[in-house]
Amino acid sequence: MNIQSQTPKDGLAGLRENFGKDLNAGILVSFLALPLCLGIASASRFPPITGVFTAIIGGLLVSFFVGSRLTIKGPAAGLIAIVIGAVDHLGYEKALATIVVASVLQILLGLLKAGKLGNFFPIAVIHGMLAAIGIIIFSKQIHILFGVVPTAQEPLGLLVEIPLSLMHAHWASSLIGILGLVLIFVLPSIKNRFIKKLPAPMWVLLMAVPVAWALGMEDHVFGQKSIYLVNIPTSILEGIINLDLAKIGFAFPDFSEVTSLKSLQYIIMFALIGSIESLLTVKAADGLDPFHRKSDMNKDLIAVGIGNFLAGMIGGLPMISEVARSSANVANGAKTRWANFFHGLILLVFILFLADLIVMIPKSALAAMLIAVAYRLASPQEFVHTYQVGKEQLLIFLITLIVTLMTDLLLGVGAGILAKILVELYWGVPLKGLFVAQISITEDAKHNVVRLTIHNSATFTNYLGFKKRLDSIPKGKHVIIDLNDVKLIDHTFMENLHHFELEYHKKGGSMEIQGLEHQNPVSDHPLCIRVFDKNYTQKAQTIVLDKRQKGLETLAQDKDMAFRPMAIADSFKYTNFRYFYGKKIRYRENRLIKTLDETRFEFSDMLIFQTGDHLGGRYYTMTALTITDVVQYIPFFILQKETFLEKIGNKLTVEDKDINFEDNPLFSAHYLLTSTEPEEARKFFTPAILGYFEKYMGSDFMIRSRDSRIMIVKHDEILSVEEIKEIFDMAVGLVEVLKKEHGVLAGNE
Repeated sequence: MNIQSQTPKDGLAGLRENFGKDLNAGILVSFLALPLCLGIASASRFPPITGVFTAIIGGLLVSFFVGSRLTIKGPAAGLIAIVIGAVDHLGYEKALATIVVASVLQILLGLLKAGKLGNFFPIAVIHGMLAAIGIIIFSKQIHILFGVVPTAQEPLGLLVEIPLSLMHAHWASSLIGILGLVLIFVLPSIKNRFIKKLPAPMWVLLMAVPVAWALGMEDHVFGQKSIYLVNIPTSILEGIINLDLAKIGFAFPDFSEVTSLKSLQYIIMFALIGSIESLLTVKAADGLDPFHRKSDMNKDLIAVGIGNFLAGMIGGLPMISEVARSSANVANGAKTRWANFFHGLILLVFILFLADLIVMIPKSALAAMLIAVAYRLASPQEFVHTYQVGKEQLLIFLITLIVTLMTDLLLGVGAGILAKILVELYWGVPLKGLFVAQISITEDAKHNVVRLTIHNSATFTNYLGFKKRLDSIPKGKHVIIDLNDVKLIDHTFMENLHHFELEYHKKGGSMEIQGLEHQNPVSDHPLCIRVFDKNYTQKAQTIVLDKRQKGLETLAQDKDMAFRPMAIADSFKYTNFRYFYGKKIRYRENRLIKTLDETRFEFSDMLIFQTGDHLGGRYYTMTALTITDVVQYIPFFILQKETFLEKIGNKLTVEDKDINFEDNPLFSAHYLLTSTEPEEARKFFTPAILGYFEKYMGSDFMIRSRDSRIMIVKHDEILSVEEIKEIFDMAVGLVEVLKKEHGVLAGNE
C-alpha cells in the first residue's frame, strides 16, 4: 500500500474531498486564534482588532498563494518585541510603513529562492532568540495581568518592577488573570472529551467574560475607553455597508521616514526574523503532516510577503506561519489549505456579528494566554535541553538571549552567530572550510549509489552549499554521506542531516552515514558537536576481540557482512522509534552490516540509559536489528509474543487493542499486534505476511516499525551469535515477503 495514493487533492477538488474535516479544523483553530490575535495586537501596542485583521487576510487571501498546506497564517508572539520597538521609536503609522517595505523584501527573498534561509541559522541561536522573546513578553504582560501600568519600558527594568506592580495590583484583573493561568496549565492534563473539544484559551474566555461582567469591570472607563477590557470597533459591519473606513478600524501607513536609519533597522528585523520564524514553522508542520508532503518554502515566503503587504496597508500586524495554531490545525484533522481559509472566514464572522461580546474580554485574560506562550518559549526545559546538547550550545544560547535583552533582536542574533563561529574555530575548524562546503561526489549507477565525501568541516556556515548538492540528488538513490575526512561536525549540521534523512526516506530513497566512528561526541546528545579523533586508527588496530566478538567476526565472514566492533555515538537515527522515548543510547558497538537489494540490515549492541521514576534510572545493554528501506510506507505497529498477562491486560484497555485475524487463528493466538493505525495495519498484514510469521511462532522477538524502517529486538537482551544468525535469516525472508506483497521503494522499482 502506498501512502501517496491517499494524499489529499489540492484546489477545488481538495475542497470537495475534505470539506467537512477542513471546516471542523478551521473552526477549532479560530477559537484558539481569536484571543491570541487580540492579545498579540494589544501586547504589540497596536489596536487589538488589527491582530484579527491580519489573521483574516492570512486565511481568506494568503491561503490561495501558500506553498504549505497545513500552516495557519496570522500574527505571532515571536514578533511582539520588534513591533513594540517600532511603535515606540517610530509611532504606529510609521511602523506600518516598515512592515509594508519589509513585506516587499520577503517577496524578493522568495523570488530569489531564499527559502533555505532557515537552514543557515544555528539552532542554539534560534532557541536563544525565542527564549529572549519569551522573557520580553512575560516582562510586559505580567503587569497587564495585575492591571497596573508600569513606569519602566525595557525588559530588565520591567522585571525589576514586578514586585511593585504586585503591591498595587487591581484585584479583579489579577483574579481573572490568575484563574486564566490555572486553566491554561491545568486543562491539557484533563482527559474529558468535552473539555478537549475547545482549546484552553477559549475556556479562559468562557470564564473571563462572565466573571468580568459580574465584577463590573466594564464600569472602569478612561476617555470613553475601558481600562481593563478589550477595545475593538463594534461597528465593523456598519462600516462595511456604508464604506466608512473609520468605523471598520483601518489605519494607513506613513512612509515619510521610511528611509531613516531607525526605519531601516526595523525593516530588516521584520523581514529577517519574520521569515526565519515562518520558515521554521513550515518545516515543523511538514514533519507533522501525516501524508509527508513537502512544502515549497520559496512560494510560502512570497505568500507571507503578500499577506504582510496587505496587512500593513490597512493597519494590521505582520504575519508569519504560526506554530501553535499550525500544530492545532494538524491535530484537529486538517487536510488542505482550506482549513486556513475557514479559520480566516470564521474570524471574520466573529468580528462582524460578535463584536459586542468581544469587547467584554478582560485584558488580563489575554495577558494570561501570552504569559503561557512566553513560558513555552523560555521554559527551564529549554535551558536544560540546550545544556544536554553541549555546554558550548548553552553558551551560544545565553549570549544570544542576554544580548537580545540588553539591545535588540538583530544584535542578539548577530552576537549568537559570532559566538558560534568562535566556538567552531576553537574546536579546530579550518578557516578555508568555514564558509565554503568542500564536497566531492561520485556516483555508482550500477548499484544506484551516490557518495558525498565532505572535507574539512561540516558546520552551519557551509551547510547551504552542502544542501544545494543534497537537493540535486534524484529520488530513489542510496546516498552515502562520507565523514571520514571531517575535522568537526556541528549541532546544526547534524540536525539538518537528520531532517534530510527522514525526508529522503519518505521520497523513496535511503541515506547512510559513514565515518562517525572517527568522531568524538562532546556530550551524550545524539545530535551534538563531534570532533575528529586523531587516535582512531591506532585504537582500531589495538582492539582485542573477546570470545563473542570473534564469533560475530566469523558470522560476518559467513554472511558477507561488515563487522565494526568499535563504539560509535550516532543514535540520532533511532530517535523516532517509540521504543526509545524516555531512553538514551549512550553508544553502539559490535555492528554487523549487510545491504541486500537496496535494503540495509544492521545489528548493533546498544548501551541504553532508561529514566526511572524513583531510583534515577538504569543502564542495560541490548542487541537490535534495524532494517532500513523495506517498502515506502509501513504503518506504525508493534508485534510481539502474546503472553497470558498481556491477554488479560489487553481486555482491560481500550487503547492498543490486539488486532486479530479470523482467517489466521494461529497468528492471532500467538502474537500481540497493536497499532495506532489499526485499519492500515490490518491492510498491511496480508495473509502471506501472517503466514510467514506463523513459521516463527517458536521464536521470541519484538518487531516495531517507523516510516520505511523496521526494528527487531529480543526483550532488552544481548543476543548470542546463534540468535543473531536466526533473526537475520528470519528478517531476510520477511523483507522478501514484504517487498513481494507491497512493492519495493519508489524509484527503485
